Amino acid sequence: MKKIGFLSFGHWNPSPQSATRSAADALLQSIDLAVAAEELGADGAYFRVHHFARQLSSPFPLLAAVGAKTRRIEIGTGVIDMRYENPLYMAEDASAADLISGGRLQLGISRGSPEQVMDGWRYFGYQPAEGETEADMARRHTEVLLDTLRGEGFAEPNPQPMFPNPPGLLRVEPFSAGLRERIWWGAGSNATAQWAAKLGMNLQSSTLKNDETGEPFHIQQASQIRAYRAAWKEAGHRHQPRVSVSRSIFALLDQRDHAYFGNSGQQGDQVGYLDQQTRAIFGRSYAAEPEVLIKQLAQDEAIAEADTLLLTVPNQLGVEYNVHVIESILKHVAPGLGWR
Repeated sequence: MKKIGFLSFGHWNPSPQSATRSAADALLQSIDLAVAAEELGADGAYFRVHHFARQLSSPFPLLAAVGAKTRRIEIGTGVIDMRYENPLYMAEDASAADLISGGRLQLGISRGSPEQVMDGWRYFGYQPAEGETEADMARRHTEVLLDTLRGEGFAEPNPQPMFPNPPGLLRVEPFSAGLRERIWWGAGSNATAQWAAKLGMNLQSSTLKNDETGEPFHIQQASQIRAYRAAWKEAGHRHQPRVSVSRSIFALLDQRDHAYFGNSGQQGDQVGYLDQQTRAIFGRSYAAEPEVLIKQLAQDEAIAEADTLLLTVPNQLGVEYNVHVIESILKHVAPGLGWR
């Protein structure tokens, strides 16, 4: 049994060919898709965050709205770039969204990836401390967020406050108990996956990672997951971790599916560079008839290792078609693999 959710990048484009032509379309359609996915029996509605782009960028209003409109489905991100975040303000926003949803928030965060502008986090008022890299800054912001979500007081109260204070040092409010255990780290390497395990974060591994061994993507990703779990065990955490992987998977059932994705199933991985130093491997996409998909996906070692699968959806094709994409996997593929 696996949890199966969707992951939307929330792209929008004013082109007549797009069913998502504005930021308002992207946001409202995201809510509608989450509601429909819950009705189908999907387990999660996750959203990618990018700044300076025609994509979803401010997740917490969206997450709160989805939480208010749904009752069961997990709501989350995959991922928020911590180079851009004030961790204390983020703790307030995340806790508020979690309380609105009744404790269903699964917050995916990371050190970030190449963005639309150079050093975009500087425009948000952040810069690495002396001797830090931008990745160091993201991890520092993350550690402050994790400490804040423990709910322990740290701020000296005003001796003459506007409103009465509880005794002792104060924490940020609102506080949502349990959210600290529902933070996920999007890891691009084995080392950062192990770092996340030591801090007690769940693991999100996407359709790309650093190419560390030259092996096929799904084998490298499976090794990353095993390294993460070993580090978790060594750290001695009391609760069990969760691991998600993302995949582009399309079941070809009708003429629309064949028109959109009939020629898009990659037969192998791709290799590229995230920057001048970082060689990355990109996992293949899957597009085939259900019986073929079942055979192909059964060979994916990383999916087998994970407890959660996030299906990337082509959101600009509209809510109705994306509901069809999700339903096709839930009904025609998942049962054949023992996921349902």
